[in-house]
Amino acid sequence: MTMIGWLQIILFCVIIVALAKPLGGYMTRVFNGERTFMSPVLRPIEAAIYWVSGVDERREQHWLTYTVAMLLFHVGGFLIIYGVMRLQAMLPFNPADQSAVAPDLSFNTAISFITNTNWQNYGGESTVSYLVQMLGLTHQNFLSAATGIALAVALIRGFSRASVRTVGNFWGDVTRTTLYVLLPICVVYTLFLVWQGIPQTLGAYVDATTLEGAKQTIAVGPVASQVAIKMLGTNGGGFFNANAAHPFENPTALSNFVQMLSIFLIGAAMTNVFGRMVGNQRQGWAILAVMGVLFIAGVAVTYWAEANGTSIMHALGLTGGNMEGKEVRFGIVASSLFAVITTAASCGAVNAMHDSFTALGGMIPLINMQLGEIIIGGVGAGLYGMLLFVVLAIFVAGLMVGRTPEYVGKKIEAREVKMAMLAILVLPLMYLGWTAVGVVYPAAVASMANAGPHGFTEVLYAFTSATGNNGSAFAGLTGNTFFYNLTLASAMFVGRFFMIVPAMAIAGSLAAKKSIPPSAGTFPTTGGLFVGLVVGVILIIGGLTFFPALALGPIVEHLAMNAGNVF
Repeated sequence: MTMIGWLQIILFCVIIVALAKPLGGYMTRVFNGERTFMSPVLRPIEAAIYWVSGVDERREQHWLTYTVAMLLFHVGGFLIIYGVMRLQAMLPFNPADQSAVAPDLSFNTAISFITNTNWQNYGGESTVSYLVQMLGLTHQNFLSAATGIALAVALIRGFSRASVRTVGNFWGDVTRTTLYVLLPICVVYTLFLVWQGIPQTLGAYVDATTLEGAKQTIAVGPVASQVAIKMLGTNGGGFFNANAAHPFENPTALSNFVQMLSIFLIGAAMTNVFGRMVGNQRQGWAILAVMGVLFIAGVAVTYWAEANGTSIMHALGLTGGNMEGKEVRFGIVASSLFAVITTAASCGAVNAMHDSFTALGGMIPLINMQLGEIIIGGVGAGLYGMLLFVVLAIFVAGLMVGRTPEYVGKKIEAREVKMAMLAILVLPLMYLGWTAVGVVYPAAVASMANAGPHGFTEVLYAFTSATGNNGSAFAGLTGNTFFYNLTLASAMFVGRFFMIVPAMAIAGSLAAKKSIPPSAGTFPTTGGLFVGLVVGVILIIGGLTFFPALALGPIVEHLAMNAGNVF
């Protein structure tokens, strides 16, 4: 660990905090339907979309109608992705003549991208065409990210409104998010990435001759536009198999730093949106502080573990930390920081191989995902996931003082607590349940490249990543099998939608309630006590679900490796 390394981490945190307020203010105006500096250009396009679609943007929806619209929207997205993958051999923009993708892999990929997971059981440059990358994957990167933001805004309206039965218009929210937030940033972002050296072309793959005289095919394509939204929308699906470790997806230290910033940018700003819409920006800063405490703790452990290596490495004379699986152009600090950011934010992009991290260094990304992707989290999804824990924390505080819990003027009652627990508990049901099957079912065991605790962790990481809609992989596991394509798809589907429906039920319940002015007995929710309480509730609930599994994987592996055993 070095001072330069910590300065990089501090600089990252300072920039994120500095950008949260101005972007949060702009997004609040967008979601409230107010005029912004982009309105003269984008408002005619927005109105045209509503006219063609037959949508009345002023007609708001009940939470159940809002949720059904969202689900039907994703059915359409699934059919588009599955269709273009199965038919890609007959479709244009296929310079490498890629054949049709297998049914089970197409099914897995379609579920993956509509759920904002972007788990990839394939190598992009060797499996899918330019058309699939653009029409299927990049297109859904925008819409799945916009959906997450729209759902978070609907939940915020539940807290901010009083005595109403509606939470907004899904079609209007998704349209505004895409037009006013995601597209403008991505246009500028794509140009920046092209300047840094990322390809953006529809030309064919390039044939080159190496210094030894061998022939090599270099894959190119419309990469920059996909990388921009994959990072900004916390999607994570790479154009290439190596993802952000590939020099055509992440060529320089500057591109790496900007990509890390873009992963957290919208998620952090959403906390400010929450504060503004409930009428007290300090509420948003308190939530961001909870996220920040958990994030800094994770970065500190991962950086320390990777910078110090293990006793086995020291015995072999390998000093200077663990560089296995890391790009030399990024080094330990940028790789460790990226790993924590991508798993805290439900992004899943990787610039280093997590499977090669030390046991404790790899444990933190696993914990980040098992907490429910709430440390910043996916765009929108992280905020509504965090608000579920806030509901539980407020309930605990109410029990301690013996009065009905309140949060931002709304009473938190049995219905909200039950829905919050339902949404949270469905996650360990998926990743622990499927892991138990995966380590005993012969066809699944055959996919494991490692035995012992490390092999167990690879399986646990895969199902945790899928359930948490993260998409990063621990590697060492052959995922493109019938068993894993179907089980990972089910984990992704449940992890996304079985969490959304209870959250939307909470939004509808809260919106219908009256606002209650604070009193002398109201628990303050903007100070350090509240931040500490929420952090404690998150760790207690999370610890009860993930610690038994961690004890069988990373912790045992760490103890064994430092005792001189190698798995």
